[in-house]
Amino acid sequence: MAKDTNNQEYEDFLLLVKGAEAEIVEKKSRFIATVRPVTSEEEAVAFIDEMKKKYYDARHNCSAFVIGSNAQITRSSDDGEPSGTAGRPMLEVLLGSGIRNIAVVVTRYFGGTLLGTGGLVRAYSGVVKEALALCETASQHFGVRLKIKTDYNTVGKIQYILASRNIGVEDSVYAADVEMTVIAPIEEYDRLCKELVEATSARVGLEELERLYYLA
Repeated sequence: MAKDTNNQEYEDFLLLVKGAEAEIVEKKSRFIATVRPVTSEEEAVAFIDEMKKKYYDARHNCSAFVIGSNAQITRSSDDGEPSGTAGRPMLEVLLGSGIRNIAVVVTRYFGGTLLGTGGLVRAYSGVVKEALALCETASQHFGVRLKIKTDYNTVGKIQYILASRNIGVEDSVYAADVEMTVIAPIEEYDRLCKELVEATSARVGLEELERLYYLA
């Protein structure tokens, strides 16, 4: 978890890049988990509806989704299973994984044998865990996109400072002056700005462009 100078906390998270499917069989009941990236509640609902149409002949299509870097939006549905045996356990798996902007639908084809409350919870959560193990994720960290403007005499000093902090240059423009765009981790941002000003004897322009999560 990163903090800025105002002690504001920014929690890292995993962003779902590519979804996956997994299937298990419990007492002849088939449980098929489909995981997909989503960026909004509307997109998640559309995905759930899509799965319900695809598996229209299944007994249940239970669902859960988590949206936002801090899990601002969470929803789950048991879709006819006993309350608390499907959607909520699925949601708990998603929240526990640290993955955000993610939706999952678990389709159940009933095999004729009742699994009981504990059996259902294990089956629904278990198949979600198996699907998540097959997904692709990317670690996201909070930072500041910064434009640095300087003259040619101080470029070397700036490049050295950036390299020492493992901060890569997103873009650079060499004209009358030099402009570089970088993303600095939020916990290093203020110290970086101070160091750049001191190293160049204040012959540097610093413009904060935006604050954002980025691929760490």
